[in-house]
Amino acid sequence: MAIKVKAKETLFHVGLYANTYRYVLAADLYSQLSSAKVIQEAALRSGLSKGVMNAAWEAIGDVISAWATEGHSVAIPGLGSMRFGLNAKSVASVDEVSSGLITTRKVIFAPNTAIKNELKNTSISITCYDRNGNVVKTVNSADAGEVEDNENPSNGNAEQGGSNSGSTEQGGSTEQGGTDNQGGSTDPDGGLGD
Repeated sequence: MAIKVKAKETLFHVGLYANTYRYVLAADLYSQLSSAKVIQEAALRSGLSKGVMNAAWEAIGDVISAWATEGHSVAIPGLGSMRFGLNAKSVASVDEVSSGLITTRKVIFAPNTAIKNELKNTSISITCYDRNGNVVKTVNSADAGEVEDNENPSNGNAEQGGSNSGSTEQGGSTEQGGTDNQGGSTDPDGGLGD
């Protein structure tokens, strides 16, 4: 099994590489599996009926939603945990604190060690397309398999032209009532917004 990635020759219109073509990598997304397909497969693997599995699926979804909205980090069996967070601007005075400082609300997923190891050990196949859509090269992974760790942001660094974590223009990122008065980030995932 390999993760499929496309590298498409793309014309940059702004920034450092304006008016030049560069190859841009993006994951080749698969279709989303329906909950019915997941329930059917889980029922087959567990020996439970589809009705029981469906009831459990619905109940687990309700519990995760209820507890996450109360501020809990909720375990997702075999995968990791999820919680809600937010990005917000910082202010110099307590008198300026208001909900208007919130720029985005987000769902934060923290994978467990087994899932991170699975991703680290999964090969990557890159198919390169020129600007006309023709396949010009295929590359298989030879990288170290580093996995970004949202819980320890010092482990993941963005390359030039990529997504960069960190503070917003006028402040930083906060989570669950934390404050940020110096423009830094107190969000464990480095203030990444989705």
